[in-house]
Amino acid sequence: MSVNGDQTWAAEAACASAPPDALFVRGAAQRDARIRCFDCPVRMECLADALESKTTFGVWGGLTERERRALLRQYPNVEDWDSWLGSDDVTARELRLPVAPRIITRLRQSQASLRVP
Repeated sequence: MSVNGDQTWAAEAACASAPPDALFVRGAAQRDARIRCFDCPVRMECLADALESKTTFGVWGGLTERERRALLRQYPNVEDWDSWLGSDDVTARELRLPVAPRIITRLRQSQASLRVP
């Protein structure tokens, strides 16, 4: 089920009481902004919503816009990000860990290994 229609989870977010601009930063400030995400009880719902709506700015669910774009490119056929994030896919498992994922590095490595004959 898509989380897009029901956003009641947002009230439980670790950033719910933070100034909105705190998650819409650039460069090194993104690292600081995403730290609060990894203790958030609704991080996966937030990430699924950002991926399903193709949100282009800010830190959502612990990922920057660059990381989300890489994920969307790597998995173009995912129709239900909420379900996929709960799946046994190696990337989905990594994203569920309570630490900042190395998603861009890992996706680049997997793409490079696909190109090797």
